[in-house]
This record gives sequence, structure tokens and C-alpha cells, in this order.
Amino acid sequence: MKIAIQAADLDNKRIDGTRVYLLNLLKYFGKLGFGDDFDIYHRREFNPELVPENFSNYKIKKVFSPCLWTQTGFAGSLWRDNPDVLWMPMHNIPLVRKSGLKTVVTIHDLAFKIFPESFPKKDLRQINFLTDMAVGNADKLIAISHSTKRDILKFYPHFNEKKIKVVHHGFDGKLFQNEISENKKKEILKTHNLQSKDYLLYVGAIQPRKNLETLICAFEKYKNKTNSSIKLVLAGSKAWMWEGVIEKVEKSPFREDIVLTGRVDFSSLAVLFRNAGIFVFPSLYEGFGIPILEAMASKVPVITADNSSLREAGGDAAEYFNALNCDELTAKIEKVLGDGDLRKIMIEKGLKQAGNFSWEKCAKETLDWLKC
Repeated sequence: MKIAIQAADLDNKRIDGTRVYLLNLLKYFGKLGFGDDFDIYHRREFNPELVPENFSNYKIKKVFSPCLWTQTGFAGSLWRDNPDVLWMPMHNIPLVRKSGLKTVVTIHDLAFKIFPESFPKKDLRQINFLTDMAVGNADKLIAISHSTKRDILKFYPHFNEKKIKVVHHGFDGKLFQNEISENKKKEILKTHNLQSKDYLLYVGAIQPRKNLETLICAFEKYKNKTNSSIKLVLAGSKAWMWEGVIEKVEKSPFREDIVLTGRVDFSSLAVLFRNAGIFVFPSLYEGFGIPILEAMASKVPVITADNSSLREAGGDAAEYFNALNCDELTAKIEKVLGDGDLRKIMIEKGLKQAGNFSWEKCAKETLDWLKC
């Protein structure tokens, strides 16, 4: 079977969960689909950290188009190359396609429909339009969680439920479990002026839906109550509408104890995870929540908001809180940091929970759905 894949997102400078998803599935498709051929399309140059594997059954195709790439250059290449199936790993679709080309689209989340105020208006119009077109013209969908599937059926009730497959994300277990040299550990912690196990960690983009103001509020209350030396690390790039978070950090009485790392490469991120006291994920909504698994694999207790898909990722291994309740999060932080036995239980459960997910499993289930 000849499978076409839109991989232009791997050209992007900013690394996010959807790009990590695509990159990791391309690490497995070539060997899982050893009897298949894969045409992988992009438009410029791959981000050096997002270069896909190059198996013998992969054809990497760089397609130029000055504008509307998906609808012009990419669509034209598909017409000429005549694949059997097209996989769109993002909410988009070429509207002009050959009759009979089966098209499968991955829907990561519908946060923009549930929390529209968390998106710039220009982007909101665009992503609504693209997602509506993708769902309306796809033959089948992949939802990355049962939560996302429920949202698809809520906002697109006429889509056939039988044509939606839930395939959970995986994570790179080796990256977060392999040996880290003492020199690397010291280097990264020194760079950010951190002590091992003496900081709370958040990993992800800096943008409104991530609800970082609540995390900062809880951190401040915990510091006021305990006079602890603990720090807060916000590891991730500025995405959009980030100004409110930065302003809250700058005005915090504990500004010197809040670390904004900016973009962090994968190996440095593994160090930050491994040495955190707690991983805190306060998001208002997630399609899945890969960082939860990364923290669990790193033997770090997890506190996460109780909404959307986050219980699918965290299972019974995490502590949960109401995302809008700063006091509840403060109490959870105090509870986990103050109880060594609880921390051990959470770490043990977390390792077991993380073991239920892998990119290889995700890739196999995805490929099976593309080919059936």
C-alpha cells in the first residue's frame, strides 16, 4: 500500500506535542509497514530536532508552494503521485483530491471550541475553518483520547462514530529512563540555579489554556505558608497570549524563585524531569497530556488538573485538583511534598501507568487504522 503523509509541521521552529507525535510515529511506520511505501511531504527544511527517520520504504518529498501549501503544492503532488491513503496528522485536509483517495485525519483536541477566549481571534477563525473542513471531508478520524472523541461527537454530531478510532499518544520512555551523566545533570541544574528535588516543574507552552496563573498562585501560597526554599520551573516556549503569565511572574513576591527556561532541548528536559520534586500540570484542557507520562517515567510524582483527558493519562497514579481552585492545588502540593510514603506510592503507580503507553503501540494502532 502507498501511504501519503503530510509532515510539513516538522519544519516548524517551535516544538509542541503534535510535532512530537508525528516525529515519533515516523520512527516506527517504516519498520511496522515493511511491505508498504510511504511518501512524506514537507515544504521547507526540517527543524534539526524534528528530522524523521529515513527508512528504505520512505520517500521524503520537499514540495515548494508560495502560499496555501496544503491546497496547492501538496494537493498537486498527491494528484500526481496517486497514493492509496492519505494521513493528515493535523486538523487540515486538501479539498481537491482524486476520487477514491481514502483520507484519515488526526484530531488532537477541540480546545479552541471549548475555550475560544484562549486563542487569538485570527488563529481561532482559521483553526475552526480548517477543522470543520477536515472533519467534513475525511473518510475516517483518529482521536487521541476518549475525551477528544466525545468532543468530536458533541461538535460534529453527524459524523459516524464508527469511523472514529481512539489511539492514545505514547512517549519516549528511553529518553526519560536512560542513564544521565552526573556532569550533564550538574550542568543543567547549574544553568537554571536549581537543586535536585527542590523545585516544582511544569512542562509545556506558555499560553492561556495551560492555566499557569493558578499554578503561580498556588506556589506563592505554599511559599508563604511554609517558608520553603522550593522553586517553580516553567519549562517551555512562549506560544501565544503569553503576556499575562509573564506579568504575573514579574509581579510575584517570589519572582527570584520562578524560573522561565524558554525552549529546552530533549536531553536537557530529561534532566529537569528527573530532578523535579513534583510535576504539576494545571491545564484547563488537553487532548491527552504526554508530559504526565514523561514525569511518571522519570519517577516523579504528578499533580494534574481533573478535566478533559487528563485522567486517561494519569490513571490512579496522579493527584487531581480543580483547575480553577488555587487553594486546592496548594493543599495538594503540601500533601505530596510532606508525605514521603505517598510519594513512593505515587512513583510506583506512575511507572506502572506509564508502561501502558508507547509510541510503538500508538504507531501500530494508527497504521492498522490507515490500512483497514
